[in-house]
Amino acid sequence: MHLLVTGAAGFIGSHYVRQLLSGAYPAASGATVTVLDALTYAGNPANLDPVAGDGRLRFVHGDIRDPGTVAPLVREADIVVHFAAESHVDRSITGSADFVTTNVVGTHTLLSAALDSGVSKFVHVSTDEVYGSLDEGHWPEDHPLEPNSPYSASKASSDLLARAFHRTHGLPVCITRCSNNYGPYQYPEKIIPLFITNLLDGHPVPLYGDGGNIRDWLHVDDHCAGIQLVVERGRPGEVYNIGGGTELSNRELTEHILHSVGADWSMVTPVPDRPGHDRRYAVDTTKIRTELGYAPRVPFTRGLAETVAWYRENRDWWQRTRAPLLTTR
Repeated sequence: MHLLVTGAAGFIGSHYVRQLLSGAYPAASGATVTVLDALTYAGNPANLDPVAGDGRLRFVHGDIRDPGTVAPLVREADIVVHFAAESHVDRSITGSADFVTTNVVGTHTLLSAALDSGVSKFVHVSTDEVYGSLDEGHWPEDHPLEPNSPYSASKASSDLLARAFHRTHGLPVCITRCSNNYGPYQYPEKIIPLFITNLLDGHPVPLYGDGGNIRDWLHVDDHCAGIQLVVERGRPGEVYNIGGGTELSNRELTEHILHSVGADWSMVTPVPDRPGHDRRYAVDTTKIRTELGYAPRVPFTRGLAETVAWYRENRDWWQRTRAPLLTTR
């Protein structure tokens, strides 16, 4: 079995590849992997260093928007796992063009190549942000898509393309929609690594608005395990929500991070809220639990403590990449 994994020099994709090649997914034992990544600002080849010497791994520096690069790689693959995306809401607000071309055109390029090549499974990794915002309850997979940022609109567009390729052409596509991820190797523009690295350097952290925006937190290890279940047993044409089951307001999350690094609220700087900031995300994970046996295994308190420890112990990694950005995703 050969997998093409796009965007796997990034946070989530690299974790998936490290886990797969380290034997965490027995059904993929012996699989070979080609990583395709454009190495934009958040892509870092060092994220694959723990498995760089594995003969089953090949890295290709290339762009998913380029049919000449994509087509021959897809022809070699049995399965495509598509992580590659521009994914930062704040960046999409100030400049959305790359989000449209990468997330929509790039996904179309991959889907077209997969259709031509006859792959056995195409897993499109998306986000809960495509659903919009909700005050109560949890989104099931058939909830209407109501994206509110250029980023989430571009991901919703790519989801619809993936669905259309299945419905029109029979391409065996599955779509996953995850809640907010955290863990090691996350580029320090998202709230958890940004706050951790700021505090470790003695800098204040920026908290948007009243801090009341609520997110469901999912450890990257649980997310990737859910993706692998979809790779193995997901039904073509279906959407699967993957959540962590830990809902926290940004203010509550900030309290956890402050405690984890031994800081207090004097290190928090309120900043004006993001335009169009969604108030709450929460996915219903009943489908993936009942169909595929998914269950998150990393408790948030443990996962956060381990994440703080990783950033504390890997300063060289994040000090080379860290950008002074304000974010709460």
